[in-house]
Amino acid sequence: MLLPGSLKNVVGDAGALPRSASAPGVFVFLVVLAAGVAGSIVTGTASPGIASAVVGVYFLFSIQVAKQWEKAAVLRLGRYRGLRGPGLFLIVPVIDSISRFVDQRVRVTDVKAESALTRDTVPVNVDAIVFWLVWDAEKCILEVQNFGEAIALSAQTALRESIGRHELSQMITERETLGKELQRILDTKTNPWGITVHSVEIRDVHIPQALEDAMSRQAQAERERQARIILGTAETEISGKFAQAAQVYQQNPIALHLRAMNMLYEAIKEKGAMVIVPSSVVETMGLGGMLGTAALSKQ
Repeated sequence: MLLPGSLKNVVGDAGALPRSASAPGVFVFLVVLAAGVAGSIVTGTASPGIASAVVGVYFLFSIQVAKQWEKAAVLRLGRYRGLRGPGLFLIVPVIDSISRFVDQRVRVTDVKAESALTRDTVPVNVDAIVFWLVWDAEKCILEVQNFGEAIALSAQTALRESIGRHELSQMITERETLGKELQRILDTKTNPWGITVHSVEIRDVHIPQALEDAMSRQAQAERERQARIILGTAETEISGKFAQAAQVYQQNPIALHLRAMNMLYEAIKEKGAMVIVPSSVVETMGLGGMLGTAALSKQ
């Protein structure tokens, strides 16, 4: 669907309208007319003024100017005579006619595809920008009636076709690939017209609000699943380490006692409080004798 903004771009892309009179032509007309009026005053007859007016009108419509980036096709009695421009050129009024002035600079066309279905049947609205230029003005003028509109409609059709060949996830994550595919499709269509497509950029991809909510819940559930998997993996690794430690402590009880003493020491050092442990633990680790020895040494 072409929106009003796109139609405006299409009209502007068609090229500038033929100019009936140019600034140099107006200047020459005024100079010749002034010379004729002066001649009529000097001679006292109207012949110089009439002649200068006729000559001035001829140059007024004969002198044409094309800007540096423009070219125009000249038709003589309806037949193509060649390209003119940039710069100053002459035509024969009435006999010759000029086509639209073709702008050969890089131009931009905004393309929108609304409610197009992806390969996984998701309706999306896609905004794209097409950068293109006219490299052969002769083909562009003679082969296409309105090349700006042709570019816009071809780009819209190609965009819809490309959307139908891709899934939604690809369109969101692989916009550059989608743009290159569109450029290739458009180049195939427009090269015979003397037009080349520089690049195509996917500006935005809109999806329905309900689908956005569903995708958000799906992503949240996926993140929760990944978190649980990571936690389970960590528990598995920790249990494996504990099993290895149990085998070491089973074969070396002294190492287990030293580990228990270290844990008690760390608790007392960090908290600075009394730690109560069962007497069986004290007897098992031999802490009573060690604590008594430490107390005697302090005394």
